[in-house]
Amino acid sequence: MAERGQLPFPSKRLCCRPGYGLACRLGQRVGGTELGSGALCAGPSSAAATVAAAAAALGLLPLGKTQSPESLLDIAARKVAEKWPFQQVEERFERIPEPVQRRIVYWSFPRSEREICMYSSFNTGAEDLATAPGGAVAGTAPGGGADTAAVDENRLPFRRGIALLDGGCVDNVLQVGFHLSGTVTDPAMQSEPETLCNVAISFDRCKITSVTCSCGNKDIFYCAHVVALSLYRIRKPDQVKLHLPISETLFQMNRDQLQKFVQYLITVHHTEVLPTAQKLADEILSQNSEINQVHGAPDPTAGASIDDENCWHLDEEQVQEQVKLFLSQGGYHGSGKQLNLLFAKVREMLKMRDSNGARMLTLITEQFMADPRLSLWTQQGTAMTDKYRQLWDELGALWMCIVLNPHCKLEQKVSWLKQLKKWNGVDVCPCEDGNHGNELPNLTNALPQELLHKGVTSITNLEGWVGHPLDPIGTLFSSLIEACRVDDENFHGFSDFTENMGQCKSLEYQHLPAHKFLEEGESYLTLAVEVALIGLGQQRIMPDGLYAQEKVCRNEEQLISKLQEIELDDTLVKIFRKQAVFLLEAGPYSGLGEIIHRESVPMHTFAKYLFTSLLPHDAELAYKTALRAMRLRVLESTTPLGDMSRPHHIVSVVPNRYPRWFTLSHIESQQCELASTMLTAAKGDVQRLETVLESIQKNIHSSSHIFKLAQDAFKIATLMDNLPDITLLKVSLELGLQVMRMTLSTLNWRRREMVRWLVTCATEIGVYALDSIMQNWFTLFTPTEATSIVATTVMSNSTIVRLHLDCHQQEKLAGSARTLALQCAMKDPQNCALSALTLCEKDHIAFETAYQIVLDAATTSMSYSQLFTIARYMEHRGYPMRAYKLATLAMTHLNLSYNQDTHPAINDVLWACVLSHSLGKNELAVIIPLVVKSVKCATVLSDILRRCTLTTPGMVGLHGRRNSGKLMSLDKAPLRQLLDATIGAYINTTHSRLTHISPRHYSEFIEFLSKARETFLMAHDGHMQFSQFIDNLKQIYKGKKKLMMLVRERFG
Repeated sequence: MAERGQLPFPSKRLCCRPGYGLACRLGQRVGGTELGSGALCAGPSSAAATVAAAAAALGLLPLGKTQSPESLLDIAARKVAEKWPFQQVEERFERIPEPVQRRIVYWSFPRSEREICMYSSFNTGAEDLATAPGGAVAGTAPGGGADTAAVDENRLPFRRGIALLDGGCVDNVLQVGFHLSGTVTDPAMQSEPETLCNVAISFDRCKITSVTCSCGNKDIFYCAHVVALSLYRIRKPDQVKLHLPISETLFQMNRDQLQKFVQYLITVHHTEVLPTAQKLADEILSQNSEINQVHGAPDPTAGASIDDENCWHLDEEQVQEQVKLFLSQGGYHGSGKQLNLLFAKVREMLKMRDSNGARMLTLITEQFMADPRLSLWTQQGTAMTDKYRQLWDELGALWMCIVLNPHCKLEQKVSWLKQLKKWNGVDVCPCEDGNHGNELPNLTNALPQELLHKGVTSITNLEGWVGHPLDPIGTLFSSLIEACRVDDENFHGFSDFTENMGQCKSLEYQHLPAHKFLEEGESYLTLAVEVALIGLGQQRIMPDGLYAQEKVCRNEEQLISKLQEIELDDTLVKIFRKQAVFLLEAGPYSGLGEIIHRESVPMHTFAKYLFTSLLPHDAELAYKTALRAMRLRVLESTTPLGDMSRPHHIVSVVPNRYPRWFTLSHIESQQCELASTMLTAAKGDVQRLETVLESIQKNIHSSSHIFKLAQDAFKIATLMDNLPDITLLKVSLELGLQVMRMTLSTLNWRRREMVRWLVTCATEIGVYALDSIMQNWFTLFTPTEATSIVATTVMSNSTIVRLHLDCHQQEKLAGSARTLALQCAMKDPQNCALSALTLCEKDHIAFETAYQIVLDAATTSMSYSQLFTIARYMEHRGYPMRAYKLATLAMTHLNLSYNQDTHPAINDVLWACVLSHSLGKNELAVIIPLVVKSVKCATVLSDILRRCTLTTPGMVGLHGRRNSGKLMSLDKAPLRQLLDATIGAYINTTHSRLTHISPRHYSEFIEFLSKARETFLMAHDGHMQFSQFIDNLKQIYKGKKKLMMLVRERFG
């Protein structure tokens, strides 16, 4: 059918008919076979022979069915269409009957909708919706401006294509050889009219090799119109009019027919093709033209040549443009998520063994290497952003998948390696982040000699596999687990596939036997699990930098999450046991070994998974593993060699220093989670609980996390459906006591909550626990906490009712509380005296002791506000003389200046004066000198003076006691002293206010003078004193004319 020469048009191969002479132009084949009605005819024998030869060449056997068996022709044609380019078929067989050609052409179009979907949207729906490395979910619409999370699935090109197909929008479908064409009508929308799109698709060996659509779509993936036409051909192949390649049709024409054909074609499309037709005619008529030097002519419908690469159509220019656009956005507008979606598409292609995976990744890498920010960061000496590093990590991981692919050819690997070396040689190519190499020092010289005979060896060339930029463990695990994953539902047809699109399908894993060179009983699943456990248990040094440390944690959690999807059976449990024992005894290789480096990455997260997995099957091994992993060596200080028979006694081999571990908070949280898991599992087992408690107290250094564990243990121990677990409650209390000791001398905003919780926990345990914390309060609480929270709660009625205490038990607790209160009052009288008095009310001796403590501290360490508070308490309790005594002591500490007329102590001063006045003249005579000495505020003094002149001292005493007597004279002590002090305070305050007075305060000042006059007039010569005072003001402040005018208007 075709002979090939040079290809002036790479997408079209040159075709001619071999084995024909001049007679062929008259419609007769060489050999005498006549052609009729434009169709190629072949007898049954020749067709069968050709088909049999093709089947034999491919090594095929017909797969017959018991009912309606498939014909040998279709079996062979289908296989030939999948594997051979059509040129190879032509060259392999001298003559190909038309029925055979038709079936090969028929079967050459793609038959699976899976690939159509993959090339038409990010979300294929056939794969599990997985989170991409940067946090993006592979389920979004293509294009730079599309939403990446909440996109409407119906907007995806594949979905839209299905809608167009179902809506009958596909028409004029024609297949000519290996070329499919048709029209797709886009229905009118609210803002857009109906449009008709012309679609053309070329295909070869069940792959679409090129697409064109008049819609002008500019995107990486196929538009909805291409999807609609492709699905039409897949779902309705019998409704598509099929013709052999156009060169076959032309060959059947004689000269007149060919001329008519050409002229009609030019007439129909003369505006488009006439210039080209004339140019070609001129070249053909020229004997020396290039076109006459080539045998045959191009045919776009004749299929691929032998040298053509067989791959799906991928618009390389659009891939480059999209990646360049996303990188230029610098992380804005969801560009990072879009790039992760492209990475996910590459993974999907690799999974389906699509050669475009490597091709697309090459295009992406080239754009990454061309990113101008790399040069900028290199020049500035700054590191790239964390998000950008994640993208580069994913880039490297994908290249590792490609170069390690066992299905790729050696020459491909050589080519990729050459390209990778070329990129690596570029100055701006970023390096891997973190410590990956011979970073772990040799520990032999640092270990105690007693341990070396146990087989402890040096750690050399230890590289962290989990957290490595290329993620070798995660990649190997995924590869192995993929081989043993079985979908619950198999796709029985293309329509089933589309119905399931976008849905996550449940998965199960089976023990598929591995290759024969592996040991008996091993499978891909056991190998996957073993690989993951080995990688997770490897001792590795914590790398430098926040990003690298976060990556270690993130990769570990991702790998464990994948392991948790696997249901453990007896075979896998054996693997877990084997690896757990190995890790415990493996020495420096293992992160769970007896001796580890101080900077080694902790095993808390991994150990928690091991513990929960092993617990139902081997509790002893589970606890041994988890207890060994509780260590957090980086926070430990150097300790002497301990008892090495216990798993938590370890030797620090490196001097202590606070680490620059940016993820330390997260690590401590994981350590806490591991401990909490063990506490929960150990409920009811006294020995286990004691062991776990000892490990917690030794290894956890955060008071907040220990407090959380204490709360967790308390909740577990006091579940409502059964009686409290006393042992677990005691563990909870012990942890709470440790928290109290750790936070006693440090600031902690949760301290008050912690103290209250500890009392609640002790109450749940019983009287002896409450008595114990009160007797040892000085090691657990501050004096204020001990009196205001602990002792007060213990003495409350709710505690007595909760514990069902008898009188003897109540008195014993009360005695302990009073002893605590007196001790606290002695240590901190300022803050504990009042609480001590309150707690000791019912015991006379204790109360008197507390009162004496207050008196002793009043002159040295207590403030006036504290003394006033206690004095008011004494009056409230019926001790007025003691209240008076304390009030006088408080007055000696007080000092109120002239402008402090809103001081909070004013009410206390007034109360003290009222108290003294009610007790009698003698008491008032004692306190007034103290008031005069301490208070310089005129308005306060005048208020006190007025109150003292209203009633007779002691006339109306406390508790309704009435005394006889006369009103006190203002001309005699002590009121004369108070009056003089008040007048003097007014005079001093007036001069002070006039020094910096402004006009807006003039009216206020006049009212102040009016109050002053009232006080002046209380003296027998007050009128004269006030007049002289006003005259002095007029003379001294005559410059303030407006103010003095106001003074004259009011006071003359």
